[in-house]
Amino acid sequence: MGADSREGHVGRGARAQKARAEAVRAREVRTRGAEAYGRPARAYDRPARAYGTRARVAVLLACGGLLASGCATMPDSGEVQPVKGSGQGDSQVRVYAVAPRENADPDEIVDGFLEAMTSDDPGFSTARKYLTKKAAASWKPEQSITVLTTAPNRDQVDRNADPDDRGKAYPLSGRKIATVDARHAYQPNSPVDYQQAIHVVQQPVANGKGREWRIDSLPPGLVLGEADFLRNYRSVNKYYFASREDWVVADPVYIRQRQDPVTRMDPVTQTVKALLEGPTNWLKPAVDSSFPSGTELGKGVTTLTTDEQSTLKVPLNDKADGVGGVVCRRMATQLLFTLGDLTSVRVEQVELLGSAGQSLCRLGKGQAAEFAAVRPADRDERPYFVDEHGKLMMLIFGEKVADTAAEVSGPLGEDTANLQSIAVDRGETRAAGVGRNGRDLYVSSITNDEEMPPPTLSSKGVKPEERLSAPSWDGRGDLWIADRDLAAPRLWMVPGGTGTPLKVNAPWLARDVRIDALKVSADGVRIALAVTQNGHTTLQIGRVQRETTDDEPVVSVLDLQPAAPRMESVTAVSWAGPSRLVVVGKEAGGVQQIRYLQTDGSTSPTSVLPGLNAVKSVAAPHSDDEPLVAYSGDGIVRLTPGTNWQSVVRLGRSPVYPG
Repeated sequence: MGADSREGHVGRGARAQKARAEAVRAREVRTRGAEAYGRPARAYDRPARAYGTRARVAVLLACGGLLASGCATMPDSGEVQPVKGSGQGDSQVRVYAVAPRENADPDEIVDGFLEAMTSDDPGFSTARKYLTKKAAASWKPEQSITVLTTAPNRDQVDRNADPDDRGKAYPLSGRKIATVDARHAYQPNSPVDYQQAIHVVQQPVANGKGREWRIDSLPPGLVLGEADFLRNYRSVNKYYFASREDWVVADPVYIRQRQDPVTRMDPVTQTVKALLEGPTNWLKPAVDSSFPSGTELGKGVTTLTTDEQSTLKVPLNDKADGVGGVVCRRMATQLLFTLGDLTSVRVEQVELLGSAGQSLCRLGKGQAAEFAAVRPADRDERPYFVDEHGKLMMLIFGEKVADTAAEVSGPLGEDTANLQSIAVDRGETRAAGVGRNGRDLYVSSITNDEEMPPPTLSSKGVKPEERLSAPSWDGRGDLWIADRDLAAPRLWMVPGGTGTPLKVNAPWLARDVRIDALKVSADGVRIALAVTQNGHTTLQIGRVQRETTDDEPVVSVLDLQPAAPRMESVTAVSWAGPSRLVVVGKEAGGVQQIRYLQTDGSTSPTSVLPGLNAVKSVAAPHSDDEPLVAYSGDGIVRLTPGTNWQSVVRLGRSPVYPG
């Protein structure tokens, strides 16, 4: 290579590096601007990434109701200007890919393809134009998504990789934070280095006159920065029945925000298709689907819309033709709960149709509500706490009067209770309390006065912090608690809250592993665990499996998966609905924060709650109608949406909602 060629290449590389840096700075400015307005950064227009190529993308904001005559496209050149988004949950930003120009150099081919992966192009047809015919035929973008903290860095070509100049290898790098599999399941991980490569070669053009650079080898699936991932995909809950039970369990997955490029399905149809495909691999052993095996949408269905009565008719293939009665009602229940998470459509009832268009059954939301893990109560959810004397108390929030603390019946509400932590069952008829020294667990009524019963369970731990954790009730009425004894760590379940304690099978629990805190979901299928090992406390989600062997019940917690891998330490956790958690913890090098997380570990830029000092515990209601409650250096405080933390009880501690 001559000196002029080398200088030209270096010049292009320097310009590419500069352009990438400018794009990153522009992206950061837009992100900060969006957060300043209290909206997700992805609701803002973002610039096309600049990689030092001539390829550009056009960004289009979807038309609003004020634009009666159509949409206007934005120019593909000029200075970057911030654009305010609509503030709605779904992103309105559209990115359109641009095909490679004639005689594009290999840098442009690689950069153009990376940008095209972030687009809504049907079938990713434009992205495939950057590939050789063989690579285009074998590339399956729907099979997986690799999520990086930012868009992948395309480094300069590795000229030592191909000494005979048969092609060029471009290293890709970044920090991987998650993958999404073919069943749409989000699988987070602690940020790790991502190293892959894209290889380009020259191939003959269609007319045989000349050669063009194209990609012949690339990483599997899609590779997206987190901002692009959240702009293109959204989290929804599919619902399945807890194994052999009559209530549903949430199974979060990610679908496209708009029409899926591969299936051409709208978000409603994508969601129904994902439900019919069955539960995610992690949840599958603990849940059942009422849909017969092989049930799919009717052939060619890509759009599902409601009629004037908000009824959604769902055509199915012949695998469902024979269902009816209870089975069909359960199928419709799964659909109604699943579609209830989509804000873009209002579904009051669903009607299932067979392969010939015949009606199989129809079910309304009110009828499906009986299958909820937590059914709508006649009374508001109210938190409980331990007062300065160690007795159980109940908080009553007032809209026009001051918040008050009310006494609770039963021995745990007496001055002699001397409690350290408590849990109230979801029916609010019984409570469990751990004594002040952490050694003994007591269970009693909170509706009738009675004598303090003997301990249900006791720990032999040497120190208070090495004894019993705070207890937790699931929706089945079973009570859970961990013994943190360093010599014999245990996880216990008390059937019905009053039966003989049952040792839970937890093969991951060893002498160097301690459960600091636990919270069981209302459906009883999942358990959130603050697990300490090697001095670090992480948040894990375990799957609860129940079976009977030789007439003996066996309960196991298996396959722990990280729920907050970016947090270096976790202090407290609470369930906040079917598949959402409130977590208190710190990221590496950061300060303590309180934020919402999905049980699959995914999050959003707007999930961080107002700051609070020295938080020791947190409690969230099952619905969004009641405030979040926490115990900090300021005592018990509450957070109502749209306000800041407010003091409730100065000397109280350990607040909990039923559960």
